Amino acid sequence: MSLNRPFTSLMMNRFSLRPALFLSTALSAIKLSAQESGRPAVEMADGFRADGKIYVVVGVLAIILTGLIVYLYRLDRKIGRVEKSSSTPR
Repeated sequence: MSLNRPFTSLMMNRFSLRPALFLSTALSAIKLSAQESGRPAVEMADGFRADGKIYVVVGVLAIILTGLIVYLYRLDRKIGRVEKSSSTPR
């Protein structure tokens, strides 16, 4: 974008893109939902749900994600302490 153009023409270009973006998003969502209707069911997921093992899978995933979040939080705190100690003059 050129800086020599008036503000109103920049705003008009910005607002003219909104309907195009909305239309493309809506059409892609319709296309995705149409593709899912012909897809056969996943047998493994149905088996896990029927046996009650899906809760074990969800539990293990929750434990792994919680561990990763805790690890990243502690690592961020340690890095913050190192940055703070290195930024102070000795």
